[in-house]
Amino acid sequence: MTARHIGRPITRNEDPRLLTGRALFVDDVERPGLLHAAFLRSPHAHATILSVDTEAAKARPGVLAVITAEDLGDYWKPGPLLVPPPPIPGMTFRQRCQVPLARDVVRHVGEPVAMVIAESRYIAEDALGDIVAEYAPLPVVGDLEAALAPASPRVHADLADNIAAEVVQRKGDYAAARARAAHIVRRRFRYDRGASIPMETRGIVADWDAKADRLTVWDTTQAPVGIRNGLAAMLGLSERQVRVIAPFIGGGFGPKMMMFYPEEVLVPWIAMRLERPVKWIEDRLEHFFATTHERGQIHEAEIALDATGKILGVRDDFLMDTGAYNPYGLTVPLNSQCTLLNCYDVPAYESRFRAIYTNRTLVTPYRGAGRQHGVFVMERLLDAAARELGLDRVEIRRLNLIPPDAFPYRNEIIYQDFAPLTYDSGNYEPILDKALEAIGYGGFAEEKAKARAEGRCLGLGIVCYVEGTGIGPYEGARVRVQASGKVTLATGIGTQGQGHFTALAQVVAEQLGVDVRDVEVTTGDTDQFDWGVGTFASRGAVVAGSASHEAAKVVRSKILKAAAVHFECAEADLVLEDGKVAIAGVPEKHIALGALAQLANPLRGAVKPGTEPGLEATSYFGPEMGATAAGAHAMVIELDPQTMRPTILRYVVVHDCGTVLNPLILAGQIQGGVAQGIGNAFFEQLAWSEEGQLMNASLADYLLPTALDVPRMELHHTVTPSPLNPLGTKGAGEGGAIPVGALFAQAIEDALDLPAKGIEIAEIPLSPSRLWEIVHGGD
Repeated sequence: MTARHIGRPITRNEDPRLLTGRALFVDDVERPGLLHAAFLRSPHAHATILSVDTEAAKARPGVLAVITAEDLGDYWKPGPLLVPPPPIPGMTFRQRCQVPLARDVVRHVGEPVAMVIAESRYIAEDALGDIVAEYAPLPVVGDLEAALAPASPRVHADLADNIAAEVVQRKGDYAAARARAAHIVRRRFRYDRGASIPMETRGIVADWDAKADRLTVWDTTQAPVGIRNGLAAMLGLSERQVRVIAPFIGGGFGPKMMMFYPEEVLVPWIAMRLERPVKWIEDRLEHFFATTHERGQIHEAEIALDATGKILGVRDDFLMDTGAYNPYGLTVPLNSQCTLLNCYDVPAYESRFRAIYTNRTLVTPYRGAGRQHGVFVMERLLDAAARELGLDRVEIRRLNLIPPDAFPYRNEIIYQDFAPLTYDSGNYEPILDKALEAIGYGGFAEEKAKARAEGRCLGLGIVCYVEGTGIGPYEGARVRVQASGKVTLATGIGTQGQGHFTALAQVVAEQLGVDVRDVEVTTGDTDQFDWGVGTFASRGAVVAGSASHEAAKVVRSKILKAAAVHFECAEADLVLEDGKVAIAGVPEKHIALGALAQLANPLRGAVKPGTEPGLEATSYFGPEMGATAAGAHAMVIELDPQTMRPTILRYVVVHDCGTVLNPLILAGQIQGGVAQGIGNAFFEQLAWSEEGQLMNASLADYLLPTALDVPRMELHHTVTPSPLNPLGTKGAGEGGAIPVGALFAQAIEDALDLPAKGIEIAEIPLSPSRLWEIVHGGD
């Protein structure tokens, strides 16, 4: 029997390289003759390009090329639609994708207009100042509701309006549910924009080897195989001529899944033309404009309930800011639409969303990917309904939780994976109960009253959520035992800090009876593994983990078969552990895996028909639908009524992600998600002028939570294994971030007793100044 590796809190295999500065990031890549790229970006949110004079820039010493849209010839074309929308009946979708360099019109501040290639980044940046670009500003579309007006200017002049998409989905008969409801609670909610702000911004290095007729690209992408395939098609190369490496990446969070950014299209192209390697690294100012954003929704929602507080139905009509282009399809608004149902039994649901083109940076998924919005709407509706019905906020949630015997629970509407939204497994009430116990809900009223007598304002929040995870279409893995006895695992996903080098090694070690440190994992290199989709939607452990499990099972079978031949015994008599195969009960009679691998790859003789040389296998796994994780967050804050600054006193997370592969890595994922959720809830908000200018595009003005703002967290888990994959696991990468906005809103209301004053929190993000305005009527 093999040693148990899955479920152990094993420290990460990758950390020694990261902590000693030996991990390779894109900006670490240096090549002989390396050139540097810089981009002239539009200073206007919407304008006609009158002229771009590049002569002075071309004449600057050290400049090798200055490229505008006209120089690209047939290479200039809109980028691909990365995620086509699912076939929802009656859907409207108007595709408009970004271009490599703007031609004729710019549609958001920061859209690239020209590219400079020079011997250094300093020279390239100076040359940008030599370019004379003239624009004729056009009216700007910024406000979502104003963008719907017939007289509104249009982001895309060839469209009749600014509606990028419209989708209506229904479950049951909401009109009938509303007609028989004892209570109707209606609210308006706003969830504004934010940026991802990873430690490492985007970057790309491209090196064309003319002698080998081969292009190598290092890219901060979450989808190296997709980048390889796309670049090969665009550049007229075979896929074997293009190698894409996604090395260590300092945070992805979703925006690095986007493809193709203009820089990803242009840098390899110019590297081939100049036959010199070219590097571009996004600076922090560029990141605010050039990397995609998220959030930006306005909801008009209502909930229909019977006299006891049981949900009869929900209706939601919302607008989403999709920015100037929509290459990521409808992933974000579909996630909002579907996740609004949350962990509750909702018999009837009617939802319409309209995605709106604006003169702002593109919107694509960012950790949570629209799920925050849906959870915020439902949790806030339940809070309002509890007050109007005189119910405890916990009890209205408990009353409406999906019961454990209702799984698989079918929500009927179409999810982003093209399948009807179905929750595979779950047991939600124990999650809620564990969170209540850990946060001290039963004794909080007394704690709050005592603090109030001391002049302190304490508030408690508790909210629930679900997280759609582990979607397809597939991932693959190749497992091989080497002659050294070490095991290699290669997979097509990339890694941005999720612990893949350890969690996937645990999955393989579980089957092969080796130490986790003896499993070498390779991710994000298209020369090492040909096929894969990418790291997004909390799917790495679920889909790539399952593929790794299946490949390791095949290798295990080969090991036992080869050892049985070697020992002339039955496979059932063998024990596989500690890197060797032994006969059960006779431990001294064993063979090391390395020696067995050599026997499986003979230099003489014949390989029998129906057998394969080596101890190696490749497997692919594709789930029929996504696995649904769930959880509850609870928090106690102290709010200073003079400064409106909250201090988090206690924070509890109870999470169910099925089988836990590594609790240490899982804790890190949840804690990181909560930290980003705190930023999204109370610090981070992009501020725009009426002219479409981003007014806080620096870390001096765009507030981020610090270590002083992120509390120690108490983490608990429940386990309902997923029946959709052999590991029984569900994703956990985004659950920490999803419910935090709703949690802050509820806790702040509780701390200041706002509902008793007729005030509700109906927007996120907040800030001390904004909260002061809401409380003191400065809105």
